[in-house]
Amino acid sequence: MNVPVMLMLTTLPDAESATALAHAILEARLAACVTKLGAVESHYHWKGAVESSQEIQVLIKTSVARSDELQRFIEARHPYETPEILVWQADASPAYGQWVNSETQRPLHV
Repeated sequence: MNVPVMLMLTTLPDAESATALAHAILEARLAACVTKLGAVESHYHWKGAVESSQEIQVLIKTSVARSDELQRFIEARHPYETPEILVWQADASPAYGQWVNSETQRPLHV
């Protein structure tokens, strides 16, 4: 039986900020995996004008239990005034879903 996991997508202005956010997310155990999908060119409306920019797209895999906390974590650390954060639930294979859930468990305090 498949296991539900959460996917979160965001864009960052450069590879350095994408790497820094990925490391911070993983250190906090808020995701099992962060994938830098690579450079994209985004075109969008912003403050009354059509803009475009080069960005790095990042896909984050987390558990249902940690999704809200992860979103708040990204919002607090993201360099954009209004970061793109898209969230959706997906069905993972049993082994992968169990791995995501186990990797996002809160560490035991000794």
